[in-house]
Amino acid sequence: MAGDLKQLLGQKPSSSALSEHISALVSKAAKPESITPEVKSYSDAVYFNYYPLGLSILFKPVHGYKPKSGLKREELRDDDLELDGIDIYNVPPPEAGANAARATKSAYTTYPISPIVLSLVPLPPDKDGKARAGEISITPETTGKDFVLSMGEPDRKGGGAGPASGSIGIWCEWAKDGVMVEFGGEESRGPQAWERGKDAVWKVVSIFPPKD
Repeated sequence: MAGDLKQLLGQKPSSSALSEHISALVSKAAKPESITPEVKSYSDAVYFNYYPLGLSILFKPVHGYKPKSGLKREELRDDDLELDGIDIYNVPPPEAGANAARATKSAYTTYPISPIVLSLVPLPPDKDGKARAGEISITPETTGKDFVLSMGEPDRKGGGAGPASGSIGIWCEWAKDGVMVEFGGEESRGPQAWERGKDAVWKVVSIFPPKD
């Protein structure tokens, strides 16, 4: 199963839908092998980090469950955890002539399935009468301009301020779709980030329950 990732929201850690999706990713990975996530537990959140799959999953505790820090996978109470967020990573190769010292090394590899297809909520036509697409297909080369063309202007955006060497990359959030995108590369940082951001390729796509 490698369909719309939004369908995984609300699942338990041991659900068959989630297990099937992880298996599909493993089969497409550069080094197919049994993948065990790094588990990070806190009282209000539990993360499963699949570095070789370019995937991080957030579970929220429910029913009053407050996990202790440092729990192992088998020590978690699966029935009291619900999937509340998905981060997908894109790690493009460094550009020719890029400053290696400034390039940030990611622990994640690129998510192995492409395109990533996400459903979009219906919205009224824009001022030109153009209807919004029902979904977006995301490849490792999808840029800021591509996201805006498919999804429209974001509800929130930020980042990119300050010197390129010290600022965070620009990000955009489409709250009604439950999608946030952080962009990478030189185009996403520094004082001119928003002018150049249309050409920046995505670095992280985050999926979460839609907000009104």
